[in-house]
Amino acid sequence: MEDFLKRIFPLIDSYRDEVISLQKELTSRVALGPDNGGTGEHEKTAFIQSIMEGLNPSRIEEIHAPDSRAEHGYRPNLVALWEGKKELPRLWILSHSDIVPPGDLSLWERDPYEVWVDGDKLYGRGVEDNQHGIVSSVLAIKAILESAGQPTRPVGIAIVADEETGSKYGLSYLLEKRGQLFGDTDLIVVPDGGNETGSMIEVAEKSMLWVRFTVLGRQCHASTPHKGRNSLAAAARLIVALEKIKREFSDGDELFRPPISTFEPTKIEANVENVNTIPGKDVFYMDCRILPRFEVDRILERCQEIAGEISNSTGVKIKADIAYREEAAPPTPSDAPVVEALSRAIHLVTGREAKPMGIGGGTVAAFFRKAGLPAAVWCTSPDTAHQPNEYCLIPDIMTDAKVFATMAMT
Repeated sequence: MEDFLKRIFPLIDSYRDEVISLQKELTSRVALGPDNGGTGEHEKTAFIQSIMEGLNPSRIEEIHAPDSRAEHGYRPNLVALWEGKKELPRLWILSHSDIVPPGDLSLWERDPYEVWVDGDKLYGRGVEDNQHGIVSSVLAIKAILESAGQPTRPVGIAIVADEETGSKYGLSYLLEKRGQLFGDTDLIVVPDGGNETGSMIEVAEKSMLWVRFTVLGRQCHASTPHKGRNSLAAAARLIVALEKIKREFSDGDELFRPPISTFEPTKIEANVENVNTIPGKDVFYMDCRILPRFEVDRILERCQEIAGEISNSTGVKIKADIAYREEAAPPTPSDAPVVEALSRAIHLVTGREAKPMGIGGGTVAAFFRKAGLPAAVWCTSPDTAHQPNEYCLIPDIMTDAKVFATMAMT
């Protein structure tokens, strides 16, 4: 093993130009799902498949999830398999092909779909989320084939669609229709979240609840407020009153970062178009990331109770309902084989001790966990996903490729 690592690590270090080339090709193939104004992930997936085929997998398959809104009426999911020298549990590395829109283009220094390089940084939409995972997994198997001919354990690389908008046409579909691909002893890694040192292995997630508050008053001219009921003023009072929830559900859990539940008002929909009209309807949302110890239903009940209090005091009608809900999946045990194997590989490659942790964001790993398949989310990244001028570091991609190659060879 030591001799192998001495051979493969310099080989991966020589892939710098290939990292840049792959990232440029992937970024230029815009993979936006229909919910984000695109037609799907077809061009990007086809390019990835061509790269995979060049690595001589024992099996490669594109699995189509029907979606009438998408190009050709489906969303593409790709699976490639390589057999190992030994009959060991398979190492799976699962990334997603879709991206989010760039947002306000004025905040970008350059075209978000044309990668630019600044030292060790690669900039562009999708370079971190989730092309970092795609490139590091592809280069890991490439290095193994070039240096050893075959991995020690079987390896599978999966590239799924629709991660950014719910995974109905991605991993959820794959598990429903082709769940036999994954075994309960397999080592499943999802390189779609991490920290700058690669020392965080995500094993648990909070429940997600997005509450929509609809405030109905009575519209009138701003010079005659007594003729109306100001829905915006009532919404503002409600937002302040909702601070009670933070205090009532303040118990923490040190497994998670941050170690508490979070309740944050976020989006507010447009109301009246002119300044001199008092609005009669306002709609805003609160994003709740809830520790598993708390019941989601109880959080919703408190939102409704507080809304009722403001309704009674202001005379407006307020409805609090669910815009999105996702219960926390059972956590991956901290001593699960995938966590231990990943921890060993990280230590071999970087010398660092990685720690199992929980996060507030949701990842596609939740679908594995709900299916009874322990999965670990891990990568080395600066966490710039969804931001303008999203970037990743070339050395991080090569480090992660070394970690995946080490897992495949042990």
